[in-house]
Amino acid sequence: MLKGKKIVLGITGSIAAYKSCFIIRQLIKHGAEVQVVITPAGKEFITPITLSALTHKPVISDFFSQRDGTWHSHVDLGLWADAMLIAPCTAASLGKMCHGIADNMLITTYLSMKAPVFIAPAMDLDMYKHASTQENLETLKKRGNHIIEPTSGFLASGLDGKGRMEEPENIVAALEQFFGENTSKRNDLEGKKVLITAGPTYEKIDPVRFIGNYSSGKMGFALAEECYKRGAEVTLVAGPVHLNCSEGIKRINVESCQQMYDAATTAFPSTDATILCAAVADFKPQEYSDTKIKRGKDNLVIDLQPTQDIAATLGKTKQPNQRIVAFALETNDEESNAKHKLEKKNADFIVLNSTRVQGTTFQSDDNQISIISKKGKKDYEKKNKCEVARDIIDELAAIL
Repeated sequence: MLKGKKIVLGITGSIAAYKSCFIIRQLIKHGAEVQVVITPAGKEFITPITLSALTHKPVISDFFSQRDGTWHSHVDLGLWADAMLIAPCTAASLGKMCHGIADNMLITTYLSMKAPVFIAPAMDLDMYKHASTQENLETLKKRGNHIIEPTSGFLASGLDGKGRMEEPENIVAALEQFFGENTSKRNDLEGKKVLITAGPTYEKIDPVRFIGNYSSGKMGFALAEECYKRGAEVTLVAGPVHLNCSEGIKRINVESCQQMYDAATTAFPSTDATILCAAVADFKPQEYSDTKIKRGKDNLVIDLQPTQDIAATLGKTKQPNQRIVAFALETNDEESNAKHKLEKKNADFIVLNSTRVQGTTFQSDDNQISIISKKGKKDYEKKNKCEVARDIIDELAAIL
C-alpha cells in the first residue's frame, strides 16, 4: 500500500525519537520514500547521521542549510509528500501545530503540508491527560489530522496506560490502512504504459534568447506521479523545468518542440494511454542566429513558423486500444475551443482550464478543470494539482 509513497517524517524532542529508526526501516521496506525533518530538540536524542544513513537523504532541520543563502523550502516539501508523519510528537510540538507557532522547520512544513498528516503523540501520562494537551489533540482532529493514539504505556514509568508513543509497526500499519482504503484505485493502472508530456518548450532565437511560456510543469509531474503510484509504467517527456520525479519514472528531458515531438512519437506506439499536458510552443523562429542579435536602431522583425502538432500527429496514428488525453488552456470561448480540439486531436477527453480563473494554471499549485468528452462536460472545484491529477486519472482509468 505504501509503494511509491513519499513520506515526510517529522521527529521532535522525545526519548521515543530512537523509534523513528524502526519507523523508517518499516516504511522503506514497504516501498516508501522517506524525508526526515527534525526539530533542534530532536537532534539531542538521535543524530541526523543515523537518520540520513537509513533514508539515503540529507536530514532537514534548519531553514538554511549553509551560510551561502541556500535554504530548505517547506512549501516544496508540502507539495512533494503523499503524507506527513510526526512521530514522536511532543506536547510542545502539538501546541505549536495547533496554534500555528512556526518557529522551526518541522512546524513550517506542517503548516504548508497539502497531504494528510498523521500524528503519534509521545509524552508522560500526566502531560498526555492534561486538559491543554487533550484540547490541542481534539482541535487537530477537527482540522483533519489523523491522531495515532498511544495504547501501550507511558514513557516515564513503562506502566500500562496512555502516553507512550504507539509502536512503529502499528504506526506504519495505520498509514497502510489509510492508503489501502481506496484499494480499487491502488493498482488500477498496473500493466499499463502511460506517456506524459509536461512543462514548456523553448524555441531558440539566438544563443541567449528563446520563445517560451510560463509553464512550471507541476500539473504534468503530478499526473506522472499519480500514474506511477497506481501501478503504471510511466514515460515522462519533460520540457525545461526545475522539478524532480520518482526514480521509477522514465524521464526524458527535452527543450524544443521538435525534441518533444521526436520523443513522444517514438514512445507512443507502445503505450496504452498518452496525456499531453505540456505547454508546447505553437510557433518557432523561421531562422536561428548562431550569434547574439545586437540591438539596432530599427525594430527587430522575427518571422515565425508553426511547430509540429504533437497531439494531432498522435491522434492520426492512434489505435483502437489506445487512449489520448489532451489539455486545453484557454483565455476565451473555453468550452467551444475545447470541443473543437477534442475532435481535431482525436482525443478521448479534454482537460480544460482557463487563465481567467485566478490562482490556477501557470506557476500555481492549484488548478480548476473541466473534463470534456463526447459524453458531455464534468466540472470540478479548484484543488491542489495533486488532487486534480487524481481526478484526471480516475477518468482515464475508467476508459482503459
